[in-house]
Amino acid sequence: MKKNHSVPTMKDVAREAGVALGTVSKVVNGLPVGEPYRIRVEDAIKRLNYQVNSYAQGLKANKTYTVAFLLPNTHDPYFASLTYHINLALLRRKYRMLLCCTDYDSSLEQEYITMTQQNKVDGIIGLTYNPDLIIEENTPFVSIDRSMGPRIPCVASDNFAGGQLAAEKLADFGCKNVAFLRVGSALNNEPNKRKAGFENGCLARGLCYEMKILNDEEPYDVFRKFLSDHMQNGKLSFEGIFCVTDGLAYLVMQMLKELHIKVPQDVQIIGFDGVKLFGHDHYICSTIVQAVPEIAEMCVEQLLSGSMASKPPLICLPVSYSFGGTTLDADIRTEQEQRI
Repeated sequence: MKKNHSVPTMKDVAREAGVALGTVSKVVNGLPVGEPYRIRVEDAIKRLNYQVNSYAQGLKANKTYTVAFLLPNTHDPYFASLTYHINLALLRRKYRMLLCCTDYDSSLEQEYITMTQQNKVDGIIGLTYNPDLIIEENTPFVSIDRSMGPRIPCVASDNFAGGQLAAEKLADFGCKNVAFLRVGSALNNEPNKRKAGFENGCLARGLCYEMKILNDEEPYDVFRKFLSDHMQNGKLSFEGIFCVTDGLAYLVMQMLKELHIKVPQDVQIIGFDGVKLFGHDHYICSTIVQAVPEIAEMCVEQLLSGSMASKPPLICLPVSYSFGGTTLDADIRTEQEQRI
């Protein structure tokens, strides 16, 4: 006789447990039944290896317990950290994450939005680069770093304060002439405020500063030329550099090494994001740290709690400075002097 390899159904569970179909349904959906019946049903489920179709259950209840997360990629360490912490925040609430990576393709963003809406996700969290996204009004959406209208909450770090803090720290560490290096999207977004904050900090502390800002399509070699043009007699004219991301700070450090400029002895560098070395607790550079776990938690909380219409349009979370070996912090200098 051939064995029956068909997938067990709820009827099979009821037959195996010797109870009514309605009793099995109550147990599966967490509704109260007599303890002997619950035990019999759960034992039958284990023996038959019955798998509950939670997605189908969710559709019936108009809730799938699935949230889509839309972002450029998980290659960038900051994006990877966001993905990790948003997934954790969802898991704590018994939700699943549907990850959608666009590789900065703005047209693909709209395709993903349409796809996730068709799959009846309970909401979308998006770090997007498409200012013209069409999102159905009945789809809860929380944006990261970009304001997309009054009905869509935006969660971001306090980028202005972060830029200002970078200027203040460079001034505290003895810098007089500094530079700001940036590459990024020309779209209006919250990270753009790092530039204004840095300018404000420089003006408040009397720092001389220059800025080099690249558009997305320009090559990084422009930065190499900028640094070379500011070399005189083997020295760089800047004592400090603020880079708009830690990733850019790392690239700039490689360029300075080629120019035989030592960091932090010859020039001090501060990045932005709080990226750590792989497998370590050390930052890749001195940096303005974004509170990624708190950003993730806030995004999920805003998405899943209450009406979107009642949410604030912009939520800014505080940043902090952390030493990463590319600045001459006062306490670090003191420690070095004591060792000598």
